[in-house]
Amino acid sequence: MTRSVVLTSVAAALGGVLLLAGCNRDAPGAAPPPAQTAPEPPPTPAPPAPATVTSVELGNAVDDQNRVSTPASAFAATDTIYASVGTDGESAAKLAARWTFGEGQLVRTTEADVAAGPQVIAFDIHHPEGWPTGTYRLEVSLDGTVVETREFSVR
Repeated sequence: MTRSVVLTSVAAALGGVLLLAGCNRDAPGAAPPPAQTAPEPPPTPAPPAPATVTSVELGNAVDDQNRVSTPASAFAATDTIYASVGTDGESAAKLAARWTFGEGQLVRTTEADVAAGPQVIAFDIHHPEGWPTGTYRLEVSLDGTVVETREFSVR
């Protein structure tokens, strides 16, 4: 009888183990557990808007905000000639003014650093003995790329 009690106990234990093992399996037709996914990374912020030239005006005087007082395209030989350049954007840049005479004879090149946000920068040229009469050209570049051109004359 003890042998039969032992065998019954072993059989019951084995049945319990098999029953528990079967509980760990997915039931037929049951949906699989949801897959664990990594959280989505935060969106990459948009790059700052590049600086742009918003305006270019020529004149013989600027106000305290670097804006040309009276725009002009013809100047006297004794005038100081100003270029008022408006910029805007969310990033810094290098702004340059290249002044030429006639067929490209260089008069002057000047650079300025542009900060983020709207601002106005004034460039100028002056000739103590007076400008030769003729056609002049101003090229405004931003980070090495010409973005605006203005022709003017000295009479």
